[in-house]
Amino acid sequence: MAQLQSPGSDSDGTYQVHNQSILVPANLIFEKKEHSWFASSQIPTDLSIQVQDITFHVHKFPLVSRCGYLSEVNLQPTKSNPGYDLKFEKFPGGLETFETVVKFCYGLPISLNPNNVAALRCASELLEMTEALEGGNLISKTDAFLTFVVLSSWRDSITVLKTCESLSPWAENLQIVRRCCDSIAWKVSQVNPTTRDMTSTEDSWWFQDTSTLRIDHFVRIITASRAKGLKPEIVGSCIMYYAGKWLPGMDAEMERLRRYSYSKTEMQLEILSGRTQEAQVAHNKEQRMIVENLVSILPPQKETVSCKFLLGMLKVALFYSASSALVSELEKRIGMVLENAEVNDLLVPSCTIGDQGKALSSPDECTMHNINVVQRILEYFLMHEQQQQQKSGKLISKILDRYLAEVARDPNLQVTKFQVLAETLPENARTCHDGIYRAIDTYLKSHPSLSEYERRRLCKIMDCEKLSLDACMHAAQNDRLPLRTVMQVLLSEQVKMREAMQGKEQTASRNHSDQEESWSSKKEITILKEELEKVKAELQELRRDYAELHNEYEKLTNKQRNFSGWTFGWKKIRNSSFFNKTDGDETQGEQQRSKSSHQRVSLR
Repeated sequence: MAQLQSPGSDSDGTYQVHNQSILVPANLIFEKKEHSWFASSQIPTDLSIQVQDITFHVHKFPLVSRCGYLSEVNLQPTKSNPGYDLKFEKFPGGLETFETVVKFCYGLPISLNPNNVAALRCASELLEMTEALEGGNLISKTDAFLTFVVLSSWRDSITVLKTCESLSPWAENLQIVRRCCDSIAWKVSQVNPTTRDMTSTEDSWWFQDTSTLRIDHFVRIITASRAKGLKPEIVGSCIMYYAGKWLPGMDAEMERLRRYSYSKTEMQLEILSGRTQEAQVAHNKEQRMIVENLVSILPPQKETVSCKFLLGMLKVALFYSASSALVSELEKRIGMVLENAEVNDLLVPSCTIGDQGKALSSPDECTMHNINVVQRILEYFLMHEQQQQQKSGKLISKILDRYLAEVARDPNLQVTKFQVLAETLPENARTCHDGIYRAIDTYLKSHPSLSEYERRRLCKIMDCEKLSLDACMHAAQNDRLPLRTVMQVLLSEQVKMREAMQGKEQTASRNHSDQEESWSSKKEITILKEELEKVKAELQELRRDYAELHNEYEKLTNKQRNFSGWTFGWKKIRNSSFFNKTDGDETQGEQQRSKSSHQRVSLR
């Protein structure tokens, strides 16, 4: 009878299985030729079996005596299959496994190891090599090896699980995958640190091994580990490690796949990939499946994964057209931790990849960044903040204003979308409006063709009374702003200067804690006093010009504007010394024309 040697017999983890109940034919020689495999001996072969493109010429008795399947089928050649008696279309493990099974049936010793035991177990099940036919048959041998050798070893369990990836559905039906996953999960669940860093090498040694597995096997291990009590923090760290390997450099991958080039009127998207269309479609489906599975096993605790990771997953999910339910789940989770977001991570591309591997774009979405996604994330954040009775609006307002300044450069961004996104936060969320002013100014620069009405509507977002003094001085010189807004800024600037003269700088600093610089030094106050006198004179002149301009407008008898009158009035305003001041935010190529006595602070 065949015997399974003790585990310590071979140093390389390979164990020999012998079958002494079958008499080996005399002078038995195995020969391989072009498309044939021969078991040559003094007795001629009487059975031919084709596996893939190789025909095995063997003796019927050794195989039929060990394989119940072969004893039940008709092994007579037919006219349609003249070259063989039996054909296996998809034999578990392929040619190498069938050759090993043939040698076992002939009574020759075979080697069992973690790389071939799963395939041999599946093949023996297909051929029905049970104990009812012969004691110590291959099913019992492989089962014993799996139970007593493989499942007791971490490394062997990982190896067997990887070999099962090509053995579906046999490995699943025979519970090989489940047994290996449970064994690995039990060992993983023992890693449950209390005071040590969960990402230390001592606790995360198993991340690399599990990250080599296919996504469905990885999900089963993580699910079983959580059921056995593995801490959510470790689960989250392992998921991020796996994503880092199978979704390599998510942001870098996005940049590699798409390259933006846009002008004032259009945006072009170029997909860069060296794959064929079939390979690209398969790659897209694999990436989408990985994202969907990883999101499905994320622990519910919001501290388990970083906001940067969630935003990266969202970009990949949108890019590869994941399900809307999964995208919504990611948006909700990001909304719970939005205060930890970085502006660059919020720049979600608006491009997607369809099932055919081609770039798609929504007919009503031609902007470079997906504004709607950020809008929904903000709404989820406000909803979560209201439920938890938290107050993180001040921090979120800074993030949103920086985001608006970034997307404002897109020439295809509609003013309505910009305005709606900017007004998503409640009014009391912003204590200082310097950030929103910077975003509005950037939008006006990138959209010079806006009408006067659109510019006024856009500037209504900004509260001039909540601008810092340096922002007021910058806005007062900004000819991109509508005249009404400039007047409001001038009045606000005058009030702030008066407060500065009266020594109320500290109070103003407390009310506007977001100001980037302090105006409390005595030297600055002295300069402001001089500036105030000049601003008063210029303001009076500007008011007179504005009154004249208003009177001219009232005299118009038709609905069309008299551009010559407006131009004349505007020239008078522009020729005033106030508007001759240099805008500190202009490019370096503009000529400096301000008087040396006027101090200008650039808003950056």
